[in-house]
Amino acid sequence: MTSKDIIMQRVKDEDVRFIRLQFTDMFGTMRNLAITTDKLDDALENNCVFDGSAVDGFAYIEESDLYLHPDLSTFTIFPWRPHNGKVARLICDVYTPDGEPLKQNPRLVLERVIREAEDLGYTLKIGPKLEFFLLNTDERGKPTMETNDEGSYFDLAPADNGENVRRDICLTLSEMGYTVEASHHEMARGQHEIAFGADDALTTADRIVTAKMVIKTIAKRNGLHATFMPKPFENEWGSGMHLSMWLERDGENVFRYDPETKKFAPTAYRFIAGLLKYTRDIACLTNPTVNSYKRFIPGADAPCLISWSEDNRSLLIRAVRARTPERTTIQYRSPDGTANPYLAIAAILKAGLAGIKDPSIVLPPSIAMNASELSKTERDMLGISRMPVSLNEALALAKNSELVLSLLGDLMLDRYISKKTEEYDQYRRTISQWELDNYLVKY
Repeated sequence: MTSKDIIMQRVKDEDVRFIRLQFTDMFGTMRNLAITTDKLDDALENNCVFDGSAVDGFAYIEESDLYLHPDLSTFTIFPWRPHNGKVARLICDVYTPDGEPLKQNPRLVLERVIREAEDLGYTLKIGPKLEFFLLNTDERGKPTMETNDEGSYFDLAPADNGENVRRDICLTLSEMGYTVEASHHEMARGQHEIAFGADDALTTADRIVTAKMVIKTIAKRNGLHATFMPKPFENEWGSGMHLSMWLERDGENVFRYDPETKKFAPTAYRFIAGLLKYTRDIACLTNPTVNSYKRFIPGADAPCLISWSEDNRSLLIRAVRARTPERTTIQYRSPDGTANPYLAIAAILKAGLAGIKDPSIVLPPSIAMNASELSKTERDMLGISRMPVSLNEALALAKNSELVLSLLGDLMLDRYISKKTEEYDQYRRTISQWELDNYLVKY
C-alpha cells in the first residue's frame, strides 16, 4: 500500500471525520483549512486551494490563489478529540497555481537549507526544550496575570500546581509519537519546561509548531492558559526555547568529543564560529517580538552576550560533552517560543554551515568565567559582542545581512522586515504604565 492508501485506511478504520490541513504563516502562527473526509482524496491529490492574500507574508490580492500540498508523513490523529468522529491533521507545503513552491513558505525555507547541508554531506539533528507559563483564567476563559502555582526550579506538588497538566501534555505528545525526554517546573512561578528527543530539522520544526498547539489545548481543557511569551513578568525569569543540535555524516556525529585529546571535532568548532558570527544577523528570526528582547537582561539566565564555552552553562552556546562521544551536542540558548521554528532552525543551520564553509571566520576563545563581569575592553579583546537590545536593532541588522538575504530572498525579507517594523512602530507609539508612573506627576 502507498502512504496515501494507508492514510485512507486509517481514516476509515478509526472513524476520522475531519482533517486539518495545517501550515504556518511567515511569523509561525498555525493556520489550517478544515475539510471533511469526503474531500480527503482531493487534498491528497494537492487540489485544496486557499486565499493566500489573507495570510501574513504569503501573497498580494492579485496573486491570492495558493495550493496546499500535504506531507503524508505528518498524518496524525489528535488523541484529545472524541472517539467517534475523530480529527486528524496533515502539515502542508504551499504551492502557487503554476505548481511551483511558494518562496515565502517558511517550511520551504528550511527545506532549502536542509538541501544545502545535504549537498555538503551533513544532516542536522536537533532537539528543543520549550519553556512556557501556565496562567489562571477568568470566568470568561480569558488569561489573567495570575500563575497557577508559586513553585520554583524542580519543585514537586503541591508547590508545583501544574504537575498534573504537564503530565497530561506529555502523555498526549507521547500518543502522537513524540519522545518526551524530560519535563519539570522551571525557575519562575508558573513556568514549565518540556524537552523533546532530537530528530531531523524538518521533523523537529513540525513537532515544535504542533507541540505549542497541544500545550495550549491541554492547558485550556484544564482551565488554564499556556503562553510562550518570553517575558510576561518583569521580576521573573523569561522563557526560552533552547536547542541542542549536532551534524551527522553517514550516520556519524561529526561534532564528537575526543576524551583523549579533550577536543571536539573541528567541524563543531567551525559550526560554533558561524553561529557566533551571525547570531546578531538572525536575531529577528530567533527572537521575533518586542518582548523577546526584555528577556536579555543581565542576571536573568538569558544570554545577553554572544560567547561560548565548553563548561559554562550561562553563555549563548555551550559545547556539551557526553558520556559517549557520539552524543556530543551544541546547545544554543537565545531562541524563544515566539519564533517561527522553520525560520529559526533554517537561520541557525545556515549560520553554522557558513562557519564550516568559510575558514576565515575566527572562533573566539571559550569563556569559563561569568562574561557579564568582564569590562567592555575585556569583552572586545575576547571578541564578545552583545545581543541586540531591541527588535528595532535586530531588524536593522537583518536588513543589511547577506546571510539573511540569501536565506529568505528579496521578497520574503522585504515583507518580513516591513511587517515587523510596523509591529515595532505600534509598540513605540504605545504609552506604557511605567511612563505614566514616572513622568505624569514629575513633569
